[in-house]
Amino acid sequence: MSTETTASVSTHILDTSVGRPAEGVAISLAARSGFDAQWVALGGSATDADGRCKDLPALPEGTTHVRLDFETEAYFAKNNANKQAEAQQDAPRVRDSGAFFPEVAITFAVTPGEHYHVPLLLNPFGYSVYRGS
Repeated sequence: MSTETTASVSTHILDTSVGRPAEGVAISLAARSGFDAQWVALGGSATDADGRCKDLPALPEGTTHVRLDFETEAYFAKNNANKQAEAQQDAPRVRDSGAFFPEVAITFAVTPGEHYHVPLLLNPFGYSVYRGS
């Protein structure tokens, strides 16, 4: 979906505490057109059964920075994945929801014409993110 004048973004989430895609995680997308510019909320979506978010809004022309906000606390509270992870890791209870990170915000720079796939590897006590393909 990328063009010469805009970048495009996609993401997916794997819950590493259970070894499965994270379904139903709400994701918000915001963009700005320079380091000093204000963030503009573009909308959001949620991950499907495969942990993918296929319908994020398009980025406006002139976008230089993108922010993805993942609502992780609601996901862990709903799915009780934290209890299984705690049993496996002998980890202490963190909070009622089990999410040490109630949200994950990833901010990155983009270049027009490029596609940015940003996978999130998630568990109740940590996360990792990278530029995928």
